[in-house]
Amino acid sequence: MPSPGEMKFAAVIYNPIKVDLAALREVVDEAEHDHGWSSSLWLSTSTEDAGQERAAEAVQSGASVVIVAGGDGTVRAVAEGLQSGSIPLALLPSGTGNLLARNLGIPLNDVAAAVTIAFTGDVHRIDVGRITVTREDQSESSHVFVVMAGLGLDAKMLANTDDDLKKKAGWLAYVTALATTLRDPHELRFRYSLNGGQQRSLRAHTLIVANCGALPSNIVLLPDAEVDDGQFDIALLRPTGVIGWVQIFFKVIWENGVLRRSRAGRAFMTKEVSALRYVKATQIGIRLARAEQIELDGDGFGSALAFEAQIDPKALSIMFPRS
Repeated sequence: MPSPGEMKFAAVIYNPIKVDLAALREVVDEAEHDHGWSSSLWLSTSTEDAGQERAAEAVQSGASVVIVAGGDGTVRAVAEGLQSGSIPLALLPSGTGNLLARNLGIPLNDVAAAVTIAFTGDVHRIDVGRITVTREDQSESSHVFVVMAGLGLDAKMLANTDDDLKKKAGWLAYVTALATTLRDPHELRFRYSLNGGQQRSLRAHTLIVANCGALPSNIVLLPDAEVDDGQFDIALLRPTGVIGWVQIFFKVIWENGVLRRSRAGRAFMTKEVSALRYVKATQIGIRLARAEQIELDGDGFGSALAFEAQIDPKALSIMFPRS
């Protein structure tokens, strides 16, 4: 961090595929001038470094804030590189989903407003998920995630999404992939344990381990999820035929998205259904019957035979809109 008397400066880590660099520089330059900060350090991600190494450079530089201009994958990588959380992270949403920004109330289509939050917002600390993934060859890799980790529907949908179509059509590209995925009758079969407890066997269509619960298009998958409550919110999708999917869509779209938003609406909410179950935990271990696709914060991470995930409470500092 800058010593007393030194001017503050920001480190901007940007995904060159996602941002209009010239326009972004103009907005950041203006904010620097208005708030009396020194010139920012600009660091580009690449195919070799999604953001972890750039985050380490930002820390070593002594920046007062790390501004991330990119999608959820870039945000996740930078958060992984920061680790200690000593330098706050500011979000400039530039991707397709922008899931963390949506959940934190960061403006999605107003670069100037998001940049203002980076320079003048309030610092809050949020939880981080830490996960170790075991592959079929028994090799392991460890990562962090700030939104969610998933097996089943969401991971398969990402694997089925055409990257070129995604660049052209954005979130709509997932519609075709979703239609393909829903035709897959395969269930996940696994053993699991929560908080180091007894192992149990289960079958499910989809498993989501989440730090926050809102998705694009105002969809609230996990309505009780909070980014700073020290717990995962875990969703199990277990539909049986068309009726099961109807139950899930009714709960998620109508009840979570509409009724839950008002006191009067909550009076009409139904009880939990077997097709969609929720549970909270600080740690979860999964051992699958066969390797399955896994995703972290909206990016596919290949196949996993097992994983261990635990919450790291308030491990990441984030710039929030000023209260």
